Amino acid sequence: MKRYSKLIIAAIIALIFIGTFVFLWQKSQPKEIVYSELTSEVKDIQKTTIITGTIEPRNEVSVKPQISGIIAELMKEPGQTVQAGEVIARVKVIPDMNQLSSAESRVRLSDINLRQVETDYKRMENLHQQKLVSDEEFEKSRQQLSQAREENAAANDALQVVRDGVSKSNASASSTLIRSTISGVILDVPVKVGNSVINSNTFNDGTTIATVANMNDLIFRGNIDETEVGQLSIGVPLKITIGALQGVNFEASLEYISPKATQNNGANQFEIKAAVRLNTLKNSGDSTRAAKPASIRSGYSANAEIILAEAKQVVSVPESAIEFVGDSTFVNVLVDSVDKKTYERRYVETGLSDGVNIEIKKGLQSGDRVRGPQIITEDNDND
Repeated sequence: MKRYSKLIIAAIIALIFIGTFVFLWQKSQPKEIVYSELTSEVKDIQKTTIITGTIEPRNEVSVKPQISGIIAELMKEPGQTVQAGEVIARVKVIPDMNQLSSAESRVRLSDINLRQVETDYKRMENLHQQKLVSDEEFEKSRQQLSQAREENAAANDALQVVRDGVSKSNASASSTLIRSTISGVILDVPVKVGNSVINSNTFNDGTTIATVANMNDLIFRGNIDETEVGQLSIGVPLKITIGALQGVNFEASLEYISPKATQNNGANQFEIKAAVRLNTLKNSGDSTRAAKPASIRSGYSANAEIILAEAKQVVSVPESAIEFVGDSTFVNVLVDSVDKKTYERRYVETGLSDGVNIEIKKGLQSGDRVRGPQIITEDNDND
């Protein structure tokens, strides 16, 4: 019995040894390298770049008061539409004491002068009726009376403007009523009722009552790297996408390239501006439905895709099929696949690349099959 047990154990050991030997021998044998195959084809090649920027109104106007005072009433809120000349707010005047004193003094002096001129005129009128003065002297006296009355009216108007911000003669154009200078959308009202405001003068810019912009005239503003700016020219088209409006894109036209670079994280960049064509707004999910321009807000982040170079209907292959050796480029063209796939290494002249496909100017024809990247199998991974 012990004899049979020893034989069984020896057989098992022998089988393990032989199995291990066969496994190691198979692993040591070279595996066939399998490559993917790619086909050259005629297509358009475009080299593009993406620029990050913002959507802004072309003209954004700050509405400021013509007088200093306190906000008494606000008639408009951000987001509302206004027409040029429409009232946005009303200011209660807090008069300057020096100006008020000067205006009151002017009124008193004009009253004194008017009374004296009126007395002189009545005297001259009686003398004229008695034929004791000439018509010329009488007319001169009448002119002086008209001038005195006009000066008195002007002095009273000036006092009312300093004291109340408005006079009877210009009530329709009151400086206490803050009016929009353009038609558009109110983007911001940075003041509240009760806030003190000052008018613009040589010492300060004045308080902004509201910011108004025409949201039907928008631009895209962004920065492009100096390595790409040389490939741009005024008028080139852009495709704009807005992150906040999913699936919406529209066209724009480049209209400005800054002549001076700015530093951004150590890189030289140039500012660009492009005019947005709102009538080209489309929803990529439904080409028949146009996006509403009213949904675009000032300051939205946006991406602009610009075509830097383009080659139409050229022979191309995936760039992964190209073998780069120094300044030369080669492809491996399939010449025989009956018995065993045979490739011919061939020099090609390349052109424009979009990062995925590359133009072949010379060396290939449309439909040629070329060797692509190696196909990674499980056996290759184990090796």
